Amino acid sequence: MAGPGPESRLRLAVAAVAVLALLAGCTAFESVSGGHPEGDPASDRIGWENGYWYDDPVNVTAGDGYNATEREAVVARTMARVERIRDLEFNETVPVDVLSREQYLANQSGGGGDATYSRWNDQVWESLFIVGESSSYSNSSEETLGQSVQGYYSPGKDAIVLVSDSPTPTIDRTTLAHELVHALQDQQFGFGADGETQDRQLANRGITEGDARYVDRLYENRCGGEWTCIPQPDAGGGGGSASSDYNRGLFLTIYTPYAAGSQFVDQVRAQSGWDGVNQLYDARPESTEQLIHPQRYPDEDPVNVTVADRSSGEWRRFDVDPVADTVGEASVYAMLVHNGAVDPENRYGYESEPSAGWGGDSVVPYTNGEAGAYVWETVWDSERDAEEFVSAYREVLASHDARNPRGNVYVVPDGEFADAFRVVRNGETVRVVNAPSVDALGGVHSQPE
Repeated sequence: MAGPGPESRLRLAVAAVAVLALLAGCTAFESVSGGHPEGDPASDRIGWENGYWYDDPVNVTAGDGYNATEREAVVARTMARVERIRDLEFNETVPVDVLSREQYLANQSGGGGDATYSRWNDQVWESLFIVGESSSYSNSSEETLGQSVQGYYSPGKDAIVLVSDSPTPTIDRTTLAHELVHALQDQQFGFGADGETQDRQLANRGITEGDARYVDRLYENRCGGEWTCIPQPDAGGGGGSASSDYNRGLFLTIYTPYAAGSQFVDQVRAQSGWDGVNQLYDARPESTEQLIHPQRYPDEDPVNVTVADRSSGEWRRFDVDPVADTVGEASVYAMLVHNGAVDPENRYGYESEPSAGWGGDSVVPYTNGEAGAYVWETVWDSERDAEEFVSAYREVLASHDARNPRGNVYVVPDGEFADAFRVVRNGETVRVVNAPSVDALGGVHSQPE
């Protein structure tokens, strides 16, 4: 996901390596004067691809989009420039295909997926107060991203796919550079397994997306100065655009690998150069905590949290593997920001006092066949950190007009998250039990003696 600014299946499920960018028409063209003084090299080398050096001009016009010949030229030079920045060689040319938005959306919605897994996953997102009961993750993610995806790298095809309703699409140069980094990663390192939990998947992608985001920023910084670049499309027209009412909490979570990941990659490169970044592909962070706080990588591993099943016969865990998810520090942060419990100066810095002491967590969704529930247990670095989180979590409940009928029990009376909650802190551990009613809380998770 790349584009003008922050706005694969994880347990988050964004297809392929999607990008947000507006690819609209413009009439400017690039000059053809100048060129690299060395001419074509005798053999392939970093900074030269398919007849183009990184600082060669390309003879293209963008007013009517780029035809196949123009796309080849732009892609070849952009590959050379990505090589120049990243100090890695492409093993083969990366083709660029064009897909209509209608077909792209049809591909995303086809098949229906696993209904049991979808209900389980929706309960995880509900535990974060990000996706409510009347919606679903799949619908919310499509509303947030579906109309804005303009291109992605397809590992199955080893190709970049531009989503456009024109056979001669315009090209956002930053998007192209970003997706070419993904092709380079695929050729040099492979993408590897995503991991089983939401937190591990976000952390894993913090390297692939963080590296690509970091490089596309370096690329853009050289345009207009060191390099002559194709013009950026106008922001006001062209293909799909992000909805003004998209789910900002969902987006904030999904954007973690791009923002926190690029900051992490920047620090590693500053300390160990590109060789150090390359080594990350064999030793990825274990958690988003390590992405957000690079000083905790690689030594501070997350705590493995297990939740005992204390449900009655009416309630049961979902038949999915694994039965629990770990949402991690970044998702906790997104919950707090999305629900107004914290107001950070830098929204995309992913740091706040109530989330910074995260040590581990486990969300276990439950069902009685009709309604959903969950138990969410978090472990914190200290009792103070746990208390800070409990205080912020109560603010989340208060933002939904929660009542406190007794002790540690809260009730959100109506709306997307209308439910009962039992919130208990025991030292460094905080357990939240959720159920449709106060009477059902004990059936989902009975309190220990």
